Amino acid sequence: MKKYLSHYRALVMLGTPLIIGQIGVVLQNFADTLMIGHHTTVELAAASLVSNIFILGLLMAMGFALCMTPLIGKAYGQGDVASIGSTVKNGLAVNTLAALVLMAVYTVLYFFLDKLGQPDELLPYVRPYYLINLVSIPFVCWVNGLKQLFDATTDTKTPMWILLGGNALNIVGNWLLIYGHCGFPEMGITGAGLSTLAARVTMFVAIALCFAFSGRHRGERAAFRKSRVCRGEMRSLIVLGTPISLQMGMESGAWSLCSIIVGWIGTNALAGHQIMLTISQLFFQFYYALASAVSIRVSHFHGQHDYTAIRRTAWAGCHLNFMIAILVSVPVIIFREQMGFLFTSSPKVAAEVASAIVPLIIYQFSDGLQCTFSNAMRGLAYVKPVMLVAFLSYFVVSLPLAYLFGISLHGGLVGVWFSFPFGLTIAGVLYYYFYHRRLLSLEKTE
Repeated sequence: MKKYLSHYRALVMLGTPLIIGQIGVVLQNFADTLMIGHHTTVELAAASLVSNIFILGLLMAMGFALCMTPLIGKAYGQGDVASIGSTVKNGLAVNTLAALVLMAVYTVLYFFLDKLGQPDELLPYVRPYYLINLVSIPFVCWVNGLKQLFDATTDTKTPMWILLGGNALNIVGNWLLIYGHCGFPEMGITGAGLSTLAARVTMFVAIALCFAFSGRHRGERAAFRKSRVCRGEMRSLIVLGTPISLQMGMESGAWSLCSIIVGWIGTNALAGHQIMLTISQLFFQFYYALASAVSIRVSHFHGQHDYTAIRRTAWAGCHLNFMIAILVSVPVIIFREQMGFLFTSSPKVAAEVASAIVPLIIYQFSDGLQCTFSNAMRGLAYVKPVMLVAFLSYFVVSLPLAYLFGISLHGGLVGVWFSFPFGLTIAGVLYYYFYHRRLLSLEKTE
């Protein structure tokens, strides 16, 4: 284990701000779910539907930000500041294009919300919340793009503080606008949407100002000014980002489409599903943030052609994620009967949550495994297989099983959630296989 000690230490140092920042992202959704749930159960179900519709597109758009990390990280490892500046400028152009496409798609979808087979009582709450989320899309994409510059150059603390500040602003805004405190009108779910929009705009302004005036990034900023938006480089980023986008979209899509399946079961099941997604996303952010640190360090070592360090970094990240899986699982199992009441006062919804905790715990190790090695592949800029693995794991395996267990076999919400361990385990094993094969190929070539 001694050979991993330095990598454990480096990953913890680099990954801790990423974990805190990612938790801040989840806490924004957590706060919305918690505070909307204590307003009305119907609004909680409406928020669940909208959130799961938008998370699919936003995660797909994030793929075009995450593709910047291996390029910036590799250039950082080689000391190539000019390439960093060019990647950031063209990456922001690609992310702007992704935001425009996403907004166009969601605008069309807005006119078909009543055709999704959801309870009619949800639509008056869904529509305004949906439109507010639509407006916020470009700000999310721009923050994601600029964040890659800071993260890939090991400045992970700056985005952490920005994300935490945005989360705090969102919570205060929720308190004022959902419940109508301090003279503000009681707006319920619409107030939650406006608060989230304000937080996202503020985060973009903050991260843009940090890039514009930070002394640490003076060199990258000068290179950014000198570089130009180039069709060839944009095309390269799109080619690299598309598999990541499709991977994240299909992974998230399985959960989002499952939300529609759960909606066929009933409003209480859908509200419980939203609570379970919030808990699951909190766990996932630990794994994903640490795996992002793996991706960053792998990209640095890739630029230096140090393949032994790449292998040790990936396994060190896997060990740490397994440890996290144990730490998060124990308290949730112990307090599973009480978890639902953190979000709602409805005993029926809390019972749905308690029943779905068991499959959630079962797949934690698989989730840590697939996070680590998919991100190790991203650090190597080897991303074509990830979309095929995601399609097989989530659409061929998880989604049909969710319908089979939840609807055909009348398993309800817990049946739907028992489909996830199967897909995530297959994903983890296949990501490791492709990562290992790629690393062997690079070592032989070297």
